[in-house]
Amino acid sequence: MNDDLPEIDPNEAEKRRQGDSRTVIIDVRSQVEYEFVGHPIGAVHIPWKEFPNWEENTDFCMAVDSALSRERSDDILSTPLLMLCRSGARSLAAGKKLAEYGYTDVTNIAEGFEGDKDKSNHRSNLNGWRYHGLPWEQS
Repeated sequence: MNDDLPEIDPNEAEKRRQGDSRTVIIDVRSQVEYEFVGHPIGAVHIPWKEFPNWEENTDFCMAVDSALSRERSDDILSTPLLMLCRSGARSLAAGKKLAEYGYTDVTNIAEGFEGDKDKSNHRSNLNGWRYHGLPWEQS
């Protein structure tokens, strides 16, 4: 558990999303990861870092604002956000940035979409969104 930002496992994240229609998954992986590896159905894609330079997206918070305001007319800063990346690290950093920016209900999805590497350095065999069989698709 991270002291600065709450974390939940993928199963709990999906339960939370199903239980509250305001909840949004923000997938912060690169465009290639999002399209070709797959993503949770209905996730909003806003890259935190992008290939080839892997520099932080300086417009990230404004891009989240823009994406949420297209969907909602209420106070977007109180939107329940579930942050997702490959294994939970980039989404944690992006979630902290959103909390600093003023979002009040930000939670990181521990394990991420693909989860931790196994002994053979393969992902999706130990944990993660796909491992748990949660709804996902590829572009």
